[in-house]
Amino acid sequence: MKELVCLAVFIILSALFAIAMIAAGFVCQYGKKCPIKQTTYECGVTPLADARIQFDVKYFNYAILFLIFDIETIFLYPFANFMNMLGIFAVIEAFIFVSLLLFGLFYAINKKMLRWL
Repeated sequence: MKELVCLAVFIILSALFAIAMIAAGFVCQYGKKCPIKQTTYECGVTPLADARIQFDVKYFNYAILFLIFDIETIFLYPFANFMNMLGIFAVIEAFIFVSLLLFGLFYAINKKMLRWL
C-alpha cells in the first residue's frame, strides 16, 4: 500500500510540474509580435523559399525498415546472452519472433521497398 501511495504522489507531482512548466512558458514569453521575428532564421541570410522540403516516400519506408530491424537486434541481444538459462519455451518464442521479422523482410523485398532507385 505504501508503494501505491508513493507512486500516486510521484504521478501527481510530475503532472503538476509539467503543468507549471507550460504555464511558465506562457507567462515568460515575449509579448510583442513583429514580422521579422516570425520569419525563418537562416544565419542572417534572407530566406529565399519555403523551409519545408518534400521528401520521397521511399526514404521514409527505408528508415522505418531500418528502425524495425534495428529494434530486432536490440531485443535479440539479451536473449542471446541468457539463452542457456531461459529454456525451450523462450527459444521457441525467439524463433517465432525472428520468423515474423523474416516474413516482414520478404514482404518488403516482394513490394520492392528496399530498392533505392
